[in-house]
Amino acid sequence: MNEKYTPLFKSLKLPNGVEVKNRFVLAPLTHVSSNEDGTISDIEIPYIEKRSKDVGISISAASYVEPLGQAFPGQPSVSKDADLPGLKKQAEVMKKNGAKALIQIHHGGAMSLPGLTPTGEAAAPSEVEVRGFGQQETHVARELTVEEIEHSIESFAKATKIAIDAGFDGIEIHGANHYLIHQFFSPYYNRREDAWGDHLKYPLAIIEAVTKVVREHGTPDFIVGYRFSPEEVESPGISMELTEKLVKALTEQPLDYLHVSLMDIHSTTRDGRYKGEQRVKLLLEWIDGKLPLIGIGSIFTAEDAIKALDTGAPLIALGRELLLDHEFVAKIEQGREDEIVSEFDPERTDLHELPKPLWEQFNAKFYPLPRKDEKATETK
Repeated sequence: MNEKYTPLFKSLKLPNGVEVKNRFVLAPLTHVSSNEDGTISDIEIPYIEKRSKDVGISISAASYVEPLGQAFPGQPSVSKDADLPGLKKQAEVMKKNGAKALIQIHHGGAMSLPGLTPTGEAAAPSEVEVRGFGQQETHVARELTVEEIEHSIESFAKATKIAIDAGFDGIEIHGANHYLIHQFFSPYYNRREDAWGDHLKYPLAIIEAVTKVVREHGTPDFIVGYRFSPEEVESPGISMELTEKLVKALTEQPLDYLHVSLMDIHSTTRDGRYKGEQRVKLLLEWIDGKLPLIGIGSIFTAEDAIKALDTGAPLIALGRELLLDHEFVAKIEQGREDEIVSEFDPERTDLHELPKPLWEQFNAKFYPLPRKDEKATETK
């Protein structure tokens, strides 16, 4: 291994004492490949096993905690006892080579797809019109009742118990990317005038419910993380000033890490008091060493990975790149970084060893990523 990459392979101890074998994290990735009822499909197991084998932490795709929260076709469920057999298989292969296996627990809220929910509707903190995953047209999400809000919190708690029973090493609370927890924190989505209009109330209620289950049914080394988005384009939306309040509140909770959702780990703040400042730098200042931060965003090469670690984020998540090349981490460790596949090739007969539904989305340019066919066009 090239000596300059050795920091990527140092172990890290989480606040609960768990030691992570290296600094790489498999990001939670939407793969649209679960069975129609949300149970784990046969094609998911080898897919997640290959991408978990070399990382320190492996996080599964966002998994809905109740049917009203389903936001993607082929989304896995962590909402019912029937999910357990498949989740047990998934947890087993995710951690078989030493990774800590986590399941990301999720509720789509406004972004739930009406065609997939039991009642054909979506619901959010306040009524809002949105365009969900893969939709051409918008849909209107109605306002949640207080009883439904309380039920959703119970659903996150139940999902945590299912994760424990399935043998996962932890859970990640999905508080990012315009989904339900994010929506409650956002001034754009949450315009309620009752107690749930307090933007911190719902995120903290979820953490309290989840960690209570962990104390009662888990072990001291069960990991609980929280993912968040630092800014949003909507107005009035989440600003870095609001995120500062969120992060400082989260550092006082019994969490083991924070995970920022970014398209570019080196991105800067959009506007406001902190305009132009690097987001990761600000977050690390506010966290003040109380929790490790997972950084993510546009890491496609070994050089990208070490530069990402140089931001100060102690853990680096890989998303699109581990889909393109599941041997990314191993190639760096073995001194083969020049063999890393860093662009999508629609002509590959092995389909990058992706589930067919996910490969089809890549081929249709559903996600932004480097592409071999576009490079070939540019050189003509």
